[in-house]
Amino acid sequence: MNQPTLIQMNGDQLRIEDVALIAREFVHIELTSEALENVRRSRAMVEEMVQQQKVVYGITTGFGKFSDVMIQGEDVSKLQENLIMSHACGMGDPYPVEVVRAMMALRINALAKGYSGIREETLLQLVELCNRGVHPVIPQQGSLGASGDLAPLAHMVLVMLGKGEAYVNGQQMSGSEALKAVGLAPIRLQAKEGLALINGTQAMTAQLCLALYDSRVVLESAELIASMTIEALRGIPKAFDPQLHLVRPHPGQQESARRLLAHLSGSQRTSQQGELRVQDPYSLRCLPQVHGATRDTLEYVWTTVSRECNSVTDNPILFTETGDVISGGNFHGQPMAFAADFLAIAMAELANISERRTERLVNPQLSGLPGFLTENGGLHSGFMITQYVAASIVSENKVLCHPASVDSIPSSANQEDHVSMGTTAARKLRTVISNVTKVLAIEYLAAAQAIDFGTGDLGAGTSKAYAELRRVIPRLHEDREMHPDLVKAEELIKKGTLVIV
Repeated sequence: MNQPTLIQMNGDQLRIEDVALIAREFVHIELTSEALENVRRSRAMVEEMVQQQKVVYGITTGFGKFSDVMIQGEDVSKLQENLIMSHACGMGDPYPVEVVRAMMALRINALAKGYSGIREETLLQLVELCNRGVHPVIPQQGSLGASGDLAPLAHMVLVMLGKGEAYVNGQQMSGSEALKAVGLAPIRLQAKEGLALINGTQAMTAQLCLALYDSRVVLESAELIASMTIEALRGIPKAFDPQLHLVRPHPGQQESARRLLAHLSGSQRTSQQGELRVQDPYSLRCLPQVHGATRDTLEYVWTTVSRECNSVTDNPILFTETGDVISGGNFHGQPMAFAADFLAIAMAELANISERRTERLVNPQLSGLPGFLTENGGLHSGFMITQYVAASIVSENKVLCHPASVDSIPSSANQEDHVSMGTTAARKLRTVISNVTKVLAIEYLAAAQAIDFGTGDLGAGTSKAYAELRRVIPRLHEDREMHPDLVKAEELIKKGTLVIV
């Protein structure tokens, strides 16, 4: 499938896959004529309200607890610039460029819906930053996930004003230097624009989009790697029989069972019920039930985040058809917070069960194979410590899976007295997925080593997975530094090499 070179945005049709392409492949953005017309209409509403000196939150008033402070007409523009500078107070390491680009793309799409009152030229400035590869330096810490991702998005907007810092072609420089490097000039924000740019859920949603995209790759890889372990241990595929899963018709469970059977099709390495044992341990037999539950969770979160990608999440919201300006709470990140916490738990379980399969591979009392998968145990330790590493990472994930969304700390003098912590949840989720990939890489390497002790053809899918690994990592005959091998196996998973069905 050919990769698009341009993604058109109108605020309604942005897909998670599109966000990943913009973030990682630097695909360009173009606004539709319909979107630009909607932007102009909502801007006309703002101009009229300023002219008539109407009392409207964030346009002619201060923010948060200062919402009852009126702003005079000559200070309306200064109010927006002050908003950005005061809110750009994030801390910690900067977000990776891919997260920054996803954040920019999502904010552009939300503003393109035409409910936010931003000027056309201001929105196009943000589009040009993304298209020309100007990536604001955005610290990762500082968002409560309600009133939007204020601090992260403020750092994004600073560069539009010629302030802050940005990366251009991998070089970090001041915001003014970054704009000059790509032929752009700073803008001066007008009424409502600062608020429109930073009051939204795009920092958490950006991370969720990339996490979801990666989660699909990790899940498909996990099932193929598990299939290799089944062959290494001469497992019983009968547990994946369709009729078994028809009587417990969870869609994810049925799909996982189908894929496991497809991966093992034609294999001479499996066994029948009663041939070697009556039934397998849970880490093999219950794969469809465990992986299937993760599949169903992933689909739920995918739907929820897809909806958020095309939502208006700032405040107040302008309705051009009715003339209403409504102050509400669409910036509250609770839906994303729950989604991120739920997905972290579901993805962590892939690592939990993978580590148990790795233990079965390396433990001679459970596998019937040489201890720790080494030909000369004692002199060589083989895969002994790789299981330790998997256990350590699994334990780390258990800490990270404590839900961030159960916490709330009031802010802005108790005006903003309940927050989502959704951005924290999304940051933790990305770490969990990275950890899961590492645990699966350990099983992948161990399963291939265990397969080398047996004979017979591998399955339709597992033969490909085995060949891909052995193309870059040779069999372990005597102890060697394991870290480089594990990193190579991890990269194969991350690149989607094992997504073959």
